[in-house]
Amino acid sequence: MKFIYICILFYLVVLPDMLAQSVGSISGSVTQQSSTKPLEFSTLMLIKSTDSSLVKGAVADAAGAYLFERIPAGSYRVSAQQVGYVKAYSDLITIDDAHQTVQLPPIRLAEETKKLAELTVTARKPFIEQQVDRTVVNVENSVVSAGNTLLEVLEKAPGVTVDQQNEAIKVRGKGGVIVEIDGKRSYLSTQELMNLLRNTPSDNVEKIEVITNPSAKYDAAGNSGIINIRFKKNKNFGTNGTVTVGAGQTLQPNGRGRMTSSLTLNHRVGQVNLFGNYSYGNYTNFNRNDIFRRIPYNGQVTYFDQRSSRVSQSLNHNFKAGIDWSLSKKTTLGALVSGFVENERQPSGISNADILNEQRAVTRRFTTGNTIKANLTNLNYNLNAKHLFNDKGHELSADVDYVTYDGQSRNFLGTQFFTPDGAVSGRPDSVRNNMPSAIQILVGKVDYAYPMGKGKWETGLKASRVESDNNLTFETKADAWVVDQTRSNRFIYTENISAAYLNYSRPLSRKTQFQAGLRLEHTNSVGNSVTLADVRSRNYTNLFPSLFITQQLDSSNALSFNYSRRIDRPNYQNLNPFIFFLDPFTYQQGNPNLRPQFTNSFQLTHTFKQAFITTLAYSRVVDAIIDEVPRQIAAENKTFVTSENIDHQDNLSLTLSFPLPVTKWWNMQTNVSAFYNKYKTFYNNELITLQQTSWNAYTSQNFTLNKTLTVEVSGYYNGAGVYGFYQMRPQGALSLGIQKQVWDKKGRFSLNMNDLFWTNHFTGKAQFQDIDFQVKSFWQSRVIRASFTYRFGNQNVKGIRQRNTGADELKSRMKGGS
Repeated sequence: MKFIYICILFYLVVLPDMLAQSVGSISGSVTQQSSTKPLEFSTLMLIKSTDSSLVKGAVADAAGAYLFERIPAGSYRVSAQQVGYVKAYSDLITIDDAHQTVQLPPIRLAEETKKLAELTVTARKPFIEQQVDRTVVNVENSVVSAGNTLLEVLEKAPGVTVDQQNEAIKVRGKGGVIVEIDGKRSYLSTQELMNLLRNTPSDNVEKIEVITNPSAKYDAAGNSGIINIRFKKNKNFGTNGTVTVGAGQTLQPNGRGRMTSSLTLNHRVGQVNLFGNYSYGNYTNFNRNDIFRRIPYNGQVTYFDQRSSRVSQSLNHNFKAGIDWSLSKKTTLGALVSGFVENERQPSGISNADILNEQRAVTRRFTTGNTIKANLTNLNYNLNAKHLFNDKGHELSADVDYVTYDGQSRNFLGTQFFTPDGAVSGRPDSVRNNMPSAIQILVGKVDYAYPMGKGKWETGLKASRVESDNNLTFETKADAWVVDQTRSNRFIYTENISAAYLNYSRPLSRKTQFQAGLRLEHTNSVGNSVTLADVRSRNYTNLFPSLFITQQLDSSNALSFNYSRRIDRPNYQNLNPFIFFLDPFTYQQGNPNLRPQFTNSFQLTHTFKQAFITTLAYSRVVDAIIDEVPRQIAAENKTFVTSENIDHQDNLSLTLSFPLPVTKWWNMQTNVSAFYNKYKTFYNNELITLQQTSWNAYTSQNFTLNKTLTVEVSGYYNGAGVYGFYQMRPQGALSLGIQKQVWDKKGRFSLNMNDLFWTNHFTGKAQFQDIDFQVKSFWQSRVIRASFTYRFGNQNVKGIRQRNTGADELKSRMKGGS
């Protein structure tokens, strides 16, 4: 709570005084030079007079008026432009203590003259375009592309937050953003992606598209925001690359270390572009759980007081190699192979527990040792083609993907029981299980876009097939290991999905944009528990409509509404009946009977000055998939968790996101959300409703000490809330990061410390019917990390064309991996 009090004190006392002394405003209007008639919706850019770097963009209203607020002290100019007119600049502007409010005379634009003999008219697009389902930042031919990096340009996009210290990108305060390059999704790690953006010159970029609400063109699964970076078609040749090495150490008791390294290479010669990357990670993780539970049965109560800890080591190898071949300026063929190898073992899992009677006296004790070994290998193969019929968006693209996952999981559990005074009681209880698993995914898709008049039609087809085979063998040991047929099972899952979509977009007026789409998906799945002779088949067809409307109210205010219906299918591991034991009385189990969940989402967003964003959203999830639903076998004193579908979940939220440029060297980004969650379902034939209103906040303070040294302090706080059947206590964390650029910004040192005071842990409880237990979970969230990144070679070589392969949504349902 100290962190919250400090933030409140800062906002109420320190910040208002600093803002009053350090920022000002600039206003004016744009007119025609010949008639002084207002030029509505002109594009304005506020630039520094010293180096012409962009400070902020704006769009004039219907009267040609504009306003820049919260401008730090300094010297500036305002540029104005509109299609068909010559770009013009204002006189020099100074913001200081004596000039905090500046009213400029009208900026008058002259019409472009056209030579009839040449019949050529050249017009530049505005820097910022607000379209119906996305915001477009036109980087090409703008002052932004002069000497900046792609990451620096992305920071200026409305609604985008770049957290460089923690290597994260958010859109309108939400994480989990998908980054695409030339319409192809990037599967780089977060750090590798940030390095790519940080080391790519913006001169190579045509535009950046921020898609807050994916249309029917995208898979109906999920609802994450998308940032699509479109590169220019250039002819730069040569080789470049980036190498990164890093190490970390946890600061909790029994702290553990970790190491990471990566190498990225890109080589372009003629019409061929070769690229590849490799990364290695060695992580040692620690986790502790304290569980206290109460089990009523036949008029008596038994208590369990359990304390468990696990140390695991994970070795990861990730790789990618590919080729792009430009047959012409309009046609490109590509091939890609990528994958990872993940080895994890848990050499020292230990659980100690006391069993108590109704008077809280210990009746029995036991200690469980647990050893887990898991190996997972993934290979992805992709062939793709793209053809542009013209430069107006008329294009055809196709992808074919083949993906394999091969895994092996082994789990050994040995338990020794003791009397209350510590004497050994009985012989040890030993069990083990072994589960090889194999998943194969085959996907093909084709997309076609056709502009017609003022609108644009998009359509496409997609087909996929998934085969998953899991063979669980469960053994117990008396004098020798014996297979337990009652707990062994082979589970085979197949799934076929066919999809088609149609999407249409067009402006209804100069202020109103419209887009509507419809996606059809047919799913046929079969879950076969071979050992139990239990076959579950599902065959269903669903429609997924989407609607987007954006209204520009004036130069400062815009209002947008969107609706979409989405589907989320279960993860393959959740469908697997594999059992993970904590001890003989506590375990986790998969559920082959899980159904997909369906979400209807409504969202109303108000944007002020393209920076202050307020969003009101409501969603209802039917058949919501809830992880770790508690179940109890009271007669055996056993408690386990599994994934289940509940009747429905309602969510109502209000989110406010706003940046605050405190000074020239200090910037702040803050997101505050209030939300109401309600879960309703039947549990053991009894209706249960869980609900709670909560809030969370995130703030980051970025300090630019000089041209090469930056510092960031960030923190978050989550209020008490409810998730599924659990009531959660508040949690939060404060983090610190430092970065230093060296060698003409080709090298970068980073030092980060997350969760300084080790406050990021989970405390919750579940109390209903016969379920009554409390959980405390601790993990190594307090970590100090150091890394060094160096980029080499010709940095003007065009970046690799990342793939948004047809298997994206299917691969995301794998819990393991990079």
